[in-house]
Amino acid sequence: MKNLLPPNWQFDTAQLKGISTDGKWLLPPLVDLCARLREPGHQSHGTLASEGRAARQNGFLHVVMPPDTNPVLENGSLLKGLKQKAWTDGGIYLHVLGALSAGLEGKQPANLAGLKQGGAIGVSNTAAGFESDLVLLRCLEYAATFDIKVFFYPDEPSLSAGGVAHDGYIASFHGLQGIPWLAETIALSKQILMTEETGIHAHFSQITCRTSVELIRHAKQKGLPITCDVAMHQLHLTDDDIEGYNAHAYVLPPLRSNTDQKALIKGLQDGTIDAICSHHEPLSSSAKQAPFAQCQAGISNFDTFVSLGVKLVADGVLSTEQLVEKICLNPAKIAGITDYEHIGGAVLIDPNQAWTVTKDTMLSAGKNTPFLGQTLMGKVVQTFFDDCMNG
Repeated sequence: MKNLLPPNWQFDTAQLKGISTDGKWLLPPLVDLCARLREPGHQSHGTLASEGRAARQNGFLHVVMPPDTNPVLENGSLLKGLKQKAWTDGGIYLHVLGALSAGLEGKQPANLAGLKQGGAIGVSNTAAGFESDLVLLRCLEYAATFDIKVFFYPDEPSLSAGGVAHDGYIASFHGLQGIPWLAETIALSKQILMTEETGIHAHFSQITCRTSVELIRHAKQKGLPITCDVAMHQLHLTDDDIEGYNAHAYVLPPLRSNTDQKALIKGLQDGTIDAICSHHEPLSSSAKQAPFAQCQAGISNFDTFVSLGVKLVADGVLSTEQLVEKICLNPAKIAGITDYEHIGGAVLIDPNQAWTVTKDTMLSAGKNTPFLGQTLMGKVVQTFFDDCMNG
């Protein structure tokens, strides 16, 4: 067994008694910086129970949820109950991002003081735009006042509106409206400058472009307090995978070019990209049955996440120790989980276990994945999580 737990990790290895550990990896519980669990408001696609169980059994103990639920997560008094329900129904620790602007409408700041008091680990406007740059600046200044981390999903709506795929040859060939890489990098540039001006701590989630990696690398070299992550599917798929109008590969932000993917991998290797998130978005079976441009965007990622992480190691992209940093340790730091090592628990992974992705083998209620029918290597054998919700 390869023990990848940090020194002094709170886990009793006696729990492994009777379990075959030959050739397996033992690592800390996974931490996901972006997953939509569909509750509240979108239970036709999944629930805290279904997605929590899928997360737990696939190694995730901690999951960060963005605020674009229905209703929008802008009331701090509701967060404690939501987190308790995630533990009771799904057995996971839910970490909530509150809304940066009221109703995510980009017109005025939300009640950030109330959200912080309610336990929000940060705030975000997701990919929703702002009425003006001045409103964005005022919201960030307000966040700085309360020392709340801001999670950005960089996108310039005026450039991306109506787009469904990376603006390139594949989109053009299929007659699909493209989303230029500038939609991400223009927003990112502006957000980096405002981060420097206001002094906030910023996290940039789900970057997809070569230029985004370059901008973040430069900002880090300047010493700005920023971190970033990439979605796991962006490291394995490109816009080539939407060939033939493959709706299961329709996701926003879109799958980019091979050149972008290579830059993401390099950024992951040199530390520019701090973490890998799932960007889990389960959808009901009907959500992907419309024509490509009319169906809903999203990929269900909990079930394939570990296998794709194992592939990064098998392909020589990351070492096992680097993988643990990107999916466990760094995400925990970014999410501000200061008691991570004391909560304890562990995940036992068999990197050599082959399994076929089918609707029956997936635990998530969402079966929307471009990996359906493929045989992948690597599976969680068992998770060992301690119940510490009540201290």
